[in-house]
Amino acid sequence: MLDDLDRALVHALQLDGRAPFARIGAVLGVSTQTVARRYRRLRAEAGLRVVGLADPHRTGQAQWLVRLTVVPGVAQRVATALARRRDTTWVKLAGGGTEICTVVVTSTDRDHSLLLRDIPRTAGITGVSAHRMLRTYLGGPSAWQGRVDGLTEEQQARLARKVSPSPVPLTEADGPLFTALGQDGRAGQAELSAATGRSPAVVARRLADLRAAGALFFDVEIDAGLFGATTQALLWMAVAPADLDAVGTTLAGHRELAVVAATTGPTNLLAHALCTDASDLHRYLTQRLGAIDGIRTCETAPVLRTLKSASPIGTPFDGRIGPSERSTR
Repeated sequence: MLDDLDRALVHALQLDGRAPFARIGAVLGVSTQTVARRYRRLRAEAGLRVVGLADPHRTGQAQWLVRLTVVPGVAQRVATALARRRDTTWVKLAGGGTEICTVVVTSTDRDHSLLLRDIPRTAGITGVSAHRMLRTYLGGPSAWQGRVDGLTEEQQARLARKVSPSPVPLTEADGPLFTALGQDGRAGQAELSAATGRSPAVVARRLADLRAAGALFFDVEIDAGLFGATTQALLWMAVAPADLDAVGTTLAGHRELAVVAATTGPTNLLAHALCTDASDLHRYLTQRLGAIDGIRTCETAPVLRTLKSASPIGTPFDGRIGPSERSTR
């Protein structure tokens, strides 16, 4: 478990992933060296990563929520291959270990190669359903409440950045920048310049423009179990269309949920629940969720393992979901 200073640091990084340690230290009332030491320790021992991501709603990208049913024994291989792709941002093993859930991010004017070509030709997959994500009520730039409770309102105000949301089409030159930030959201200007082939001044201006428009945001990847959430589940809900916005907005305020998104398909609202244990999940489903009008059905799929969280990084493939056996060892 994390102590109060760890939680405050994670909250600060969620508000501004590139904030200098000196600024964070001033807000937290500790030295720059203390913040730097805590950050290095959390990276080494807790898997902490700050990643820079494109907001699909601001950059013209499309998100597809894909559910795969696989035969026993191949789920790990297929899920690992999906996690290595550049166009996936979320890969989870769910159900009894024969279900995979992934989010695929594509440009709307490109071939959907994963959906149309790679999945159908992969052995071991027995069922596929793809749902376009239409609106995100919680997730993306808005973080799980259990991870952002370490700062006072006054401290949050000192760290929060002003954003004027507006659409910003990505250019070909932005690709290397997002790739570098997806690997390390706190990479320095010199590193970003080397990765993009552009001068530090040009990179700094583009970075500032993307952040100001809300097209680029920073997320913190860290094990939810360190915050007491040891039981996870995906909730697939069918909601009456007239109630969808009201239900989605209500669920976005629930501390037990990290993601709430409207989708196409027979189940049109997805939520990702983070609970302390099975009893806590049962209480949430029966008492809080069950009390909301408009939810017609709810399918619960326990999450067994998360292979990939937010960052859309990976290695190129030869056109198949799964690489050769040699490359998976």
